[in-house]
Amino acid sequence: MNFNKICKDIKNLKIQGASRVARVGLKAYSLKPNNNSIKILRKLRPTEPMLFNILEYAKKFGVKEAKKLIEGNRKEIREVGGKFIKKYSKVFTHCHSGTVVAVLKKNKKLIVYSTETRPLFQGRKTARELSKVGIRVTEIVDSAALNYIKKADILIIGADAVLKNGDVINKIGSGMYAELAYKYRKQLYVATNSLKLSLDDVKIEERKFMEVWKDKPKNVYIDNLAFGVVKSKYIKGIISDLGILKPKDFVKKAKKKYSWLK
Repeated sequence: MNFNKICKDIKNLKIQGASRVARVGLKAYSLKPNNNSIKILRKLRPTEPMLFNILEYAKKFGVKEAKKLIEGNRKEIREVGGKFIKKYSKVFTHCHSGTVVAVLKKNKKLIVYSTETRPLFQGRKTARELSKVGIRVTEIVDSAALNYIKKADILIIGADAVLKNGDVINKIGSGMYAELAYKYRKQLYVATNSLKLSLDDVKIEERKFMEVWKDKPKNVYIDNLAFGVVKSKYIKGIISDLGILKPKDFVKKAKKKYSWLK
């Protein structure tokens, strides 16, 4: 793929998932390693700090070192998450996260409750990937979530960003499920790469109305926010390459690891 094709695919969601967007974005930068390329890539998806961070890292230390950082983090997450997930049998998850899938694959005996995740049905990708390795998946409509949160041992979701106050930004609906989990005393964990730390304000991306209702009637307006905030008080722990930490401890440790971030 050339630079322009990669940019188009990221913009049009043919390339999804914060970690994959970051990896492919880094590939695009390697094709045209200059400041203008970084500006173009940063404008494609406003809610992707991992992409922004890895581009900054590549600019300072080189593409080869940036690739090593991503792969090293991924390996650590799989190891930490793999040990953790073996204790559980029923997990509720929302949307699609390559990191979450990698963690869940470490326990083939799991039963996973996966939301379909409207309007683009990213939850089906989660179901496909887990079912291929023999994990039993119950795919549910988003509005049935409460029934399955009550059945689950824990909830595990991904993250598109971790903010400096410990809050997490993830697929729209995540905040609602987090509050339900808290109400019904179910523990919520976030599995993510520490490169998703953002020390800046993160703009919530709003997608086109056609994703929700292509031929909507006149005077019907569509609010299609792609992401929402999960308050840190609802998060039991963040599973990452840094270990399993409380949100504020995660931020403190990530800031230390990425001291070059501003």
